[in-house]
Amino acid sequence: VFVVAILLWLNVLTLAGPSFSLWPAGQPTTTVTTTGGNAAATVAATGGAPVVGDMPAQTAPPTTANLNAWLNNFYNAEAKRKSTFPSSLPADAQPFELLVINICSLSWSDIEAAGLMSHPLWSHFDIEFKNFNSATSYSGPAAIRLLRASCGQTSHTNLYQPANNDCYLFDNLSKLGFTQHLMMGHNGQFGGFLKEVRENGGMQSELMDQTNLPVILLGFDGSPVYDDTAVLNRWLDVTEKDKNSRSATFYNTLPLPDGNHYPGVSKTADYKARAQKFFDELDAFFTELEKSGRKVMVVVVPEHGGALKGDRMQVSGLRDIPSPSITDVPVGVKFFGMKAP
Repeated sequence: VFVVAILLWLNVLTLAGPSFSLWPAGQPTTTVTTTGGNAAATVAATGGAPVVGDMPAQTAPPTTANLNAWLNNFYNAEAKRKSTFPSSLPADAQPFELLVINICSLSWSDIEAAGLMSHPLWSHFDIEFKNFNSATSYSGPAAIRLLRASCGQTSHTNLYQPANNDCYLFDNLSKLGFTQHLMMGHNGQFGGFLKEVRENGGMQSELMDQTNLPVILLGFDGSPVYDDTAVLNRWLDVTEKDKNSRSATFYNTLPLPDGNHYPGVSKTADYKARAQKFFDELDAFFTELEKSGRKVMVVVVPEHGGALKGDRMQVSGLRDIPSPSITDVPVGVKFFGMKAP
């Protein structure tokens, strides 16, 4: 759904107005149609539930056969969904930078458990999605789904098969003249994450230089976790030197996963303290970005939650089942450098 916001700014000079939240039954703001199933296209609107023409109502008894049939129908319908990017930009299209911040282990349930629902960070966003499902509970699949956001959802197995070229979000932006950047708050080695992002997510740009970045935490495997303020400041410096005024950056960061600990300390660092620091850093970064006057669209999209509280399905910290408390993640969009009419 956030792809719609990207498409909007690709085609308008000035976009301004009050902040709003996209609840399931919110008020209409704008309508953008993407390719859906049969005659009933998927309509991305806040005034009504999205409709996919091939999807039956979930009214049949929850038998194995019915559930499998519904799931197969879902995948068939999703296979027809696509956000179509323009072949070229209008002559008066406004150049801007896109920064996608992909965060490990952050859900609405985690934020509530940490007592940070009222943190000032949330007041920055122009658009806030409060019913966004990450569709997975692990990092690699989450990043791949995000990087293939131009098309509908596939099965987990098909994430590791080649997708149509027009499914890769950052490739679509590159074709429109956006310089592609890849940035991480870690080395990307655990679980072959960096490899998956490249091979299955279509991100082929070089990893942004991590030399001399301060290490504030260590992962459970002892790998470095870099300071987010330092990484974001490096992004500011690198992109400021770009000759191209259009850029698209994918930033994956993991200050919050279970097992992160401070150097020299074996005990897992307190989640709330880490989340507070991270939110404070993003809050300060947003404030400075606003002052800079740079035209930047920031999209915050967590990978999945950290299962801080646990639920009826599994204990705290366990994410084998992608239950709603894990996959219901806070997604926000902020437009910087816009002028009110």
